[in-house]
Parts: sequence; structure tokens; C-alpha cells
Amino acid sequence: MQPVDPQELEKVGGIVARWQNRPGPLLEVLHEVQEALGCIPADAVGPIAAGLNLSRAEVHGVVSFYHYFREHRVGRHQLEVCRAEACQSMHSQVLIDHIKKRLDVDFHATTADGAITLLPVYCLGNCACAPAVMIDGELHGRVTPQRLDELLKALS
Repeated sequence: MQPVDPQELEKVGGIVARWQNRPGPLLEVLHEVQEALGCIPADAVGPIAAGLNLSRAEVHGVVSFYHYFREHRVGRHQLEVCRAEACQSMHSQVLIDHIKKRLDVDFHATTADGAITLLPVYCLGNCACAPAVMIDGELHGRVTPQRLDELLKALS
């Protein structure tokens, strides 16, 4: 997890204050904090927990359980690759090897220029069109290494 500067902690406090009187607001707070800061930094867990009358463990447990929440900032673009069985059966490992070589990163890492973060996902729900990837929230099916290169070229 990454440290937070004082201005970011003020943002977190404002977000918590807006939600703290509503029932069960943790997910909404976490979504809003991630939107504002790009991730849920470790230094934000304590203020969130205190403001919502939860333990740090409860907040951290939710952050670490849901794959959507990130503990580290990501690149300008997120490339999610499905790792589920249907995609594996359609040779997604060939695509994954191509992506890692082309971007020179592993899963959970960001390219040196800060452009793309590579993330594994354990089902994109596009099994009939495997292998599947999602780029910045846009789903793509039947992705080959060549098609992936075209999709990445379009990001520039």
C-alpha cells in the first residue's frame, strides 16, 4: 500500500463524513476513495475505520477480498486478462505470455512509462468468446496476440 499526503487524507475524511450516517456505507466509501485517490492506500484504512466505527481489520478485509479494490495506484490504462477455465481452455496462456513480453511487466505491475497496468481477473463473464480481456472497462472477446496488439495500439 502507498502512503497518503495530508491533502489526500482530507479528501478521505470528507468522503467518510458524507457517508458515515448512512447504514452500511463501507463499500460506497471505498469506491469513492478509490475514485478520488486511484487506490485505497494503507494510510486511509485507519481514518475510514474510525469514521465508520469499524476495526481496521474489517476495512482491510473488504479491500483485500474484492478484486476491484486496489491497494496500489495503477497506470493510465488497466488491462485485465481473464484467468478462468474457459479462457485457459482457449489458450489464454499464449496471450498472457505475449502480453507480458510485449509490455515487459508481470501481473499487478505497471509499464515503465506508467501507461498500462496488467491485472489478472478470474472471470470476465465472456466465456463463449474466450479468451477475453477488458481494457479500461471495455470487454473484448476472442483476443489473439495480434488483436491485442491492435487494441493496445489504439490506446496511444
